[in-house]
Amino acid sequence: MEFTKLGMTGVDVSRVCLGCMSYGVPDRGTHPWSLDEEASKPFFRQALDAGINFFDTADAYSDGTSEEITGRALREMADRDEIVVATKVFMPMRQGPNGGGLSRKAIMTGIDASLRRLGMDYVDLYQIHRWDHGTPIEETLEALHDVVKAGKVRYIGASSMWAWQFAKALHLQDVNGWTRFVTMQDHYNLLYREEEREMLPLCGDEGVGAIPWSPLARGRLTRDWDDSTSRQETDEVGKSLYRDTDRHIVEAVAEIAEKRGVSRAQVALAWVLNNPVVDAPIIGATKEHHLADAVAAVDLRLEDDEVRALEERYEPRGVAGHR
Repeated sequence: MEFTKLGMTGVDVSRVCLGCMSYGVPDRGTHPWSLDEEASKPFFRQALDAGINFFDTADAYSDGTSEEITGRALREMADRDEIVVATKVFMPMRQGPNGGGLSRKAIMTGIDASLRRLGMDYVDLYQIHRWDHGTPIEETLEALHDVVKAGKVRYIGASSMWAWQFAKALHLQDVNGWTRFVTMQDHYNLLYREEEREMLPLCGDEGVGAIPWSPLARGRLTRDWDDSTSRQETDEVGKSLYRDTDRHIVEAVAEIAEKRGVSRAQVALAWVLNNPVVDAPIIGATKEHHLADAVAAVDLRLEDDEVRALEERYEPRGVAGHR
Protein backbone atom coordinates (compact mmCIF):
# COMPACT_ATOMS: atom_id res chain seq x y z
CA MET A 1 0.00 0.00 0.00
CA GLU A 2 1.17 3.50 -0.81
CA PHE A 3 0.57 6.37 1.59
CA THR A 4 0.17 10.10 1.08
CA LYS A 5 -0.33 13.15 3.23
CA LEU A 6 -3.94 14.15 3.82
CA GLY A 7 -4.19 17.51 2.10
CA MET A 8 -1.51 19.81 3.48
CA THR A 9 -1.49 18.11 6.88
CA GLY A 10 1.24 15.87 8.23
CA VAL A 11 -1.01 12.84 8.70
CA ASP A 12 -0.39 9.75 6.56
CA VAL A 13 -3.30 8.01 4.86
CA SER A 14 -3.45 5.03 2.54
CA ARG A 15 -4.16 5.84 -1.12
CA VAL A 16 -7.41 3.92 -0.70
CA CYS A 17 -10.05 4.75 1.90
CA LEU A 18 -12.58 2.10 2.96
CA GLY A 19 -16.06 3.60 2.85
CA CYS A 20 -18.21 2.13 5.61
CA MET A 21 -21.63 3.08 4.25
CA SER A 22 -21.88 -0.59 3.22
CA TYR A 23 -21.86 -1.72 6.84
CA GLY A 24 -24.91 -1.25 9.03
CA VAL A 25 -28.16 -2.79 10.20
CA PRO A 26 -30.10 -3.34 6.94
CA ASP A 27 -33.52 -2.42 8.33
CA ARG A 28 -32.25 0.81 9.90
CA GLY A 29 -31.99 3.93 7.75
CA THR A 30 -32.10 3.97 3.95
CA HIS A 31 -29.55 1.32 2.94
CA PRO A 32 -31.35 -2.05 2.86
CA TRP A 33 -28.39 -3.54 0.96
CA SER A 34 -25.92 -2.91 3.81
CA LEU A 35 -24.10 -5.79 5.53
CA ASP A 36 -24.77 -6.55 9.18
CA GLU A 37 -22.01 -6.66 11.77
CA GLU A 38 -20.94 -10.28 11.35
CA ALA A 39 -20.85 -9.96 7.56
CA SER A 40 -18.91 -6.67 7.83
CA LYS A 41 -16.06 -7.80 10.06
CA PRO A 42 -14.03 -9.65 7.40
CA PHE A 43 -13.79 -6.49 5.29
CA PHE A 44 -12.19 -4.50 8.10
CA ARG A 45 -9.71 -7.32 8.64
CA GLN A 46 -8.96 -7.55 4.92
CA ALA A 47 -8.50 -3.79 4.65
CA LEU A 48 -6.13 -3.60 7.59
CA ASP A 49 -4.12 -6.59 6.34
CA ALA A 50 -3.80 -4.83 2.96
CA GLY A 51 -2.35 -1.74 4.62
CA ILE A 52 -5.45 0.47 4.48
CA ASN A 53 -5.51 2.82 7.47
CA PHE A 54 -8.22 5.28 6.35
CA PHE A 55 -11.90 4.61 7.14
CA ASP A 56 -14.88 6.84 6.33
CA THR A 57 -18.40 6.68 7.74
CA ALA A 58 -21.20 9.10 8.70
CA ASP A 59 -23.68 9.53 11.50
CA ALA A 60 -26.62 9.06 9.13
CA TYR A 61 -25.45 5.81 7.53
CA SER A 62 -27.91 3.09 8.56
CA ASP A 63 -29.27 5.32 11.32
CA GLY A 64 -25.98 5.45 13.20
CA THR A 65 -25.30 1.71 13.11
CA SER A 66 -22.49 2.12 10.57
CA GLU A 67 -20.55 4.15 13.14
CA GLU A 68 -21.26 1.53 15.79
CA ILE A 69 -20.07 -1.36 13.63
CA THR A 70 -17.05 0.57 12.36
CA GLY A 71 -16.05 1.61 15.87
CA ARG A 72 -16.28 -1.89 17.33
CA ALA A 73 -14.36 -3.46 14.45
CA LEU A 74 -11.52 -0.94 14.56
CA ARG A 75 -11.23 -1.01 18.35
CA GLU A 76 -10.88 -4.78 18.16
CA MET A 77 -8.55 -5.05 15.17
CA ALA A 78 -6.51 -1.85 14.83
CA ASP A 79 -4.05 0.38 16.65
CA ARG A 80 -5.95 3.64 17.14
CA ASP A 81 -2.79 5.71 16.70
CA GLU A 82 -2.14 4.22 13.26
CA ILE A 83 -5.59 4.56 11.72
CA VAL A 84 -7.46 7.62 10.46
CA VAL A 85 -11.21 7.60 11.15
CA ALA A 86 -13.55 10.02 9.38
CA THR A 87 -17.23 10.68 9.94
CA LYS A 88 -19.76 13.34 8.99
CA VAL A 89 -22.52 15.60 10.31
CA PHE A 90 -25.53 17.32 8.69
CA MET A 91 -28.14 14.75 7.68
CA PRO A 92 -31.22 14.51 9.94
CA MET A 93 -30.76 11.98 12.72
CA ARG A 94 -34.28 12.27 14.09
CA GLN A 95 -37.56 13.99 13.35
CA GLY A 96 -38.43 17.32 14.91
CA PRO A 97 -36.58 20.61 15.45
CA ASN A 98 -32.76 20.57 15.43
CA GLY A 99 -32.62 16.98 14.22
CA GLY A 100 -29.89 17.76 11.69
CA GLY A 101 -28.12 20.61 9.93
CA LEU A 102 -24.97 22.52 10.78
CA SER A 103 -25.99 24.87 13.57
CA ARG A 104 -23.71 25.12 16.61
CA LYS A 105 -26.30 23.08 18.50
CA ALA A 106 -26.41 20.35 15.83
CA ILE A 107 -22.64 20.11 15.53
CA MET A 108 -22.01 19.95 19.28
CA THR A 109 -24.72 17.31 19.66
CA GLY A 110 -23.56 15.46 16.57
CA ILE A 111 -19.92 15.04 17.49
CA ASP A 112 -20.72 13.76 20.98
CA ALA A 113 -23.23 11.26 19.57
CA SER A 114 -20.74 10.08 16.92
CA LEU A 115 -18.01 9.58 19.50
CA ARG A 116 -20.38 7.52 21.65
CA ARG A 117 -21.35 5.32 18.72
CA LEU A 118 -17.74 4.91 17.57
CA GLY A 119 -16.56 4.29 21.13
CA MET A 120 -13.64 6.66 20.55
CA ASP A 121 -12.23 9.73 22.28
CA TYR A 122 -11.76 11.67 19.06
CA VAL A 123 -12.39 11.62 15.31
CA ASP A 124 -9.47 12.24 12.97
CA LEU A 125 -11.52 13.90 10.22
CA TYR A 126 -14.93 15.48 10.87
CA GLN A 127 -16.75 16.50 7.69
CA ILE A 128 -19.83 18.55 6.93
CA HIS A 129 -21.91 16.18 4.83
CA ARG A 130 -23.45 18.96 2.73
CA TRP A 131 -23.93 22.76 2.79
CA ASP A 132 -26.60 23.97 5.22
CA HIS A 133 -28.63 26.72 3.57
CA GLY A 134 -30.51 27.33 6.83
CA THR A 135 -27.50 28.22 8.99
CA PRO A 136 -25.01 31.09 8.55
CA ILE A 137 -21.76 29.53 7.40
CA GLU A 138 -19.90 31.62 10.02
CA GLU A 139 -21.80 29.82 12.78
CA THR A 140 -20.90 26.43 11.30
CA LEU A 141 -17.21 27.25 10.84
CA GLU A 142 -16.73 28.66 14.33
CA ALA A 143 -18.47 25.63 15.86
CA LEU A 144 -16.19 23.28 13.91
CA HIS A 145 -13.17 25.26 15.10
CA ASP A 146 -14.35 24.93 18.70
CA VAL A 147 -14.81 21.18 18.32
CA VAL A 148 -11.20 20.92 17.15
CA LYS A 149 -9.95 23.06 20.03
CA ALA A 150 -11.92 20.88 22.45
CA GLY A 151 -9.83 17.89 21.31
CA LYS A 152 -12.78 15.95 19.91
CA VAL A 153 -11.64 16.32 16.28
CA ARG A 154 -8.17 16.47 14.74
CA TYR A 155 -9.03 17.84 11.27
CA ILE A 156 -12.13 19.03 9.45
CA GLY A 157 -13.34 18.49 5.91
CA ALA A 158 -16.24 19.31 3.61
CA SER A 159 -18.28 17.38 1.08
CA SER A 160 -20.16 18.07 -2.15
CA MET A 161 -21.02 21.74 -2.64
CA TRP A 162 -20.50 24.53 -5.18
CA ALA A 163 -16.94 25.73 -5.59
CA TRP A 164 -17.93 29.31 -4.68
CA GLN A 165 -19.32 28.05 -1.39
CA PHE A 166 -16.12 26.19 -0.59
CA ALA A 167 -13.99 29.20 -1.56
CA LYS A 168 -16.10 31.41 0.73
CA ALA A 169 -15.72 28.99 3.62
CA LEU A 170 -11.93 28.77 3.21
CA HIS A 171 -11.70 32.56 3.08
CA LEU A 172 -13.75 32.99 6.25
CA GLN A 173 -11.63 30.41 8.03
CA ASP A 174 -8.47 32.25 7.04
CA VAL A 175 -9.59 35.76 7.99
CA ASN A 176 -11.05 34.63 11.32
CA GLY A 177 -8.23 32.31 12.31
CA TRP A 178 -10.55 29.31 12.41
CA THR A 179 -9.42 25.75 11.71
CA ARG A 180 -9.26 25.20 7.95
CA PHE A 181 -10.88 22.50 5.88
CA VAL A 182 -8.17 20.07 4.76
CA THR A 183 -10.26 17.77 2.54
CA MET A 184 -13.10 17.83 0.03
CA GLN A 185 -15.18 14.67 -0.34
CA ASP A 186 -16.83 15.19 -3.70
CA HIS A 187 -18.54 13.15 -6.40
CA TYR A 188 -15.92 12.22 -9.00
CA ASN A 189 -15.48 9.33 -11.42
CA LEU A 190 -15.29 8.57 -15.15
CA LEU A 191 -19.04 9.06 -15.50
CA TYR A 192 -19.13 12.33 -13.58
CA ARG A 193 -16.28 14.78 -14.18
CA GLU A 194 -17.94 18.14 -13.60
CA GLU A 195 -15.69 18.63 -10.56
CA GLU A 196 -12.80 19.16 -12.97
CA ARG A 197 -14.25 22.55 -13.96
CA GLU A 198 -13.90 24.43 -10.65
CA MET A 199 -13.83 22.32 -7.49
CA LEU A 200 -10.74 20.22 -8.15
CA PRO A 201 -8.69 23.18 -9.48
CA LEU A 202 -9.71 25.11 -6.36
CA CYS A 203 -8.60 22.23 -4.15
CA GLY A 204 -5.29 22.01 -5.96
CA ASP A 205 -4.67 25.75 -5.58
CA GLU A 206 -5.62 25.77 -1.88
CA GLY A 207 -3.78 22.58 -0.92
CA VAL A 208 -6.98 20.72 -0.08
CA GLY A 209 -6.94 16.96 -0.59
CA ALA A 210 -9.77 15.36 -2.57
CA ILE A 211 -11.21 12.11 -1.26
CA PRO A 212 -13.91 11.35 -3.87
CA TRP A 213 -17.04 9.38 -3.11
CA SER A 214 -18.41 6.86 -5.60
CA PRO A 215 -15.18 6.60 -7.65
CA LEU A 216 -16.65 3.51 -9.36
CA ALA A 217 -20.00 5.21 -10.04
CA ARG A 218 -21.78 2.95 -7.58
CA GLY A 219 -20.39 -0.07 -9.40
CA ARG A 220 -21.62 0.98 -12.84
CA LEU A 221 -18.00 1.09 -14.08
CA THR A 222 -17.28 -2.48 -12.96
CA ARG A 223 -19.90 -4.42 -14.97
CA ASP A 224 -21.82 -4.39 -18.24
CA TRP A 225 -24.21 -1.45 -18.43
CA ASP A 226 -27.37 -3.58 -18.55
CA ASP A 227 -26.34 -5.72 -15.58
CA SER A 228 -27.94 -4.79 -12.28
CA THR A 229 -27.52 -5.45 -8.56
CA SER A 230 -29.82 -5.35 -5.55
CA ARG A 231 -28.15 -2.14 -4.46
CA GLN A 232 -28.66 -0.48 -7.83
CA GLU A 233 -32.33 -1.41 -7.77
CA THR A 234 -32.89 0.13 -4.31
CA ASP A 235 -30.43 3.05 -4.44
CA GLU A 236 -32.66 6.06 -5.02
CA VAL A 237 -29.73 8.51 -5.00
CA GLY A 238 -27.78 6.51 -7.54
CA LYS A 239 -30.68 6.43 -9.98
CA SER A 240 -30.37 10.19 -10.48
CA LEU A 241 -26.62 10.40 -11.04
CA TYR A 242 -25.90 8.78 -14.41
CA ARG A 243 -27.38 8.57 -17.91
CA ASP A 244 -27.81 5.82 -20.47
CA THR A 245 -25.23 7.30 -22.87
CA ASP A 246 -22.60 6.61 -20.20
CA ARG A 247 -22.57 3.01 -21.39
CA HIS A 248 -19.95 4.02 -23.97
CA ILE A 249 -17.50 4.95 -21.22
CA VAL A 250 -18.22 1.67 -19.43
CA GLU A 251 -17.44 -0.14 -22.67
CA ALA A 252 -14.10 1.70 -22.95
CA VAL A 253 -13.22 0.63 -19.40
CA ALA A 254 -14.04 -2.97 -20.30
CA GLU A 255 -11.88 -2.87 -23.44
CA ILE A 256 -8.82 -1.57 -21.60
CA ALA A 257 -9.32 -4.00 -18.71
CA GLU A 258 -9.45 -6.93 -21.11
CA LYS A 259 -6.30 -5.83 -22.95
CA ARG A 260 -4.43 -5.31 -19.67
CA GLY A 261 -5.69 -8.51 -18.10
CA VAL A 262 -7.01 -6.66 -15.04
CA SER A 263 -10.44 -5.96 -13.62
CA ARG A 264 -12.59 -3.04 -14.73
CA ALA A 265 -12.55 -1.69 -11.19
CA GLN A 266 -8.76 -1.44 -11.31
CA VAL A 267 -8.88 0.60 -14.51
CA ALA A 268 -11.58 2.98 -13.27
CA LEU A 269 -9.87 3.53 -9.92
CA ALA A 270 -6.45 3.96 -11.50
CA TRP A 271 -7.93 6.78 -13.59
CA VAL A 272 -9.21 8.56 -10.45
CA LEU A 273 -5.90 8.05 -8.64
CA ASN A 274 -4.07 9.56 -11.61
CA ASN A 275 -5.49 13.00 -10.74
CA PRO A 276 -2.81 14.76 -8.63
CA VAL A 277 -5.43 16.45 -6.44
CA VAL A 278 -6.89 13.11 -5.33
CA ASP A 279 -5.46 11.76 -2.08
CA ALA A 280 -7.62 8.68 -1.57
CA PRO A 281 -10.82 7.63 -3.34
CA ILE A 282 -13.42 6.14 -0.99
CA ILE A 283 -14.37 2.65 -2.09
CA GLY A 284 -17.17 0.43 -0.87
CA ALA A 285 -16.60 -3.30 -0.43
CA THR A 286 -19.21 -6.00 -0.02
CA LYS A 287 -17.23 -8.78 -1.71
CA GLU A 288 -13.64 -9.87 -1.12
CA HIS A 289 -12.49 -8.94 -4.63
CA HIS A 290 -13.71 -5.35 -4.20
CA LEU A 291 -10.89 -4.58 -1.77
CA ALA A 292 -8.35 -6.65 -3.70
CA ASP A 293 -9.13 -4.68 -6.86
CA ALA A 294 -8.88 -1.36 -5.03
CA VAL A 295 -5.47 -2.18 -3.61
CA ALA A 296 -4.21 -3.40 -6.99
CA ALA A 297 -5.38 -0.17 -8.65
CA VAL A 298 -2.82 1.81 -6.63
CA ASP A 299 -0.03 0.19 -8.65
CA LEU A 300 -1.73 0.37 -12.05
CA ARG A 301 -0.40 3.11 -14.34
CA LEU A 302 -2.49 3.96 -17.37
CA GLU A 303 -0.87 4.92 -20.67
CA ASP A 304 -1.70 8.28 -22.27
CA ASP A 305 -3.68 6.65 -25.07
CA GLU A 306 -5.70 4.67 -22.54
CA VAL A 307 -6.53 7.84 -20.63
CA ARG A 308 -7.67 9.48 -23.88
CA ALA A 309 -9.86 6.49 -24.69
CA LEU A 310 -11.49 6.67 -21.27
CA GLU A 311 -12.09 10.40 -21.41
CA GLU A 312 -13.02 11.14 -25.01
CA ARG A 313 -16.63 9.91 -24.78
CA TYR A 314 -17.58 11.96 -21.75
CA GLU A 315 -20.56 14.28 -22.16
CA PRO A 316 -20.84 17.41 -19.97
CA ARG A 317 -23.87 17.44 -17.69
CA GLY A 318 -25.51 19.31 -14.87
CA VAL A 319 -24.15 19.16 -11.34
CA ALA A 320 -25.28 16.04 -9.44
CA GLY A 321 -24.75 14.82 -5.91
CA HIS A 322 -24.93 18.07 -3.95
CA ARG A 323 -28.03 16.93 -2.07
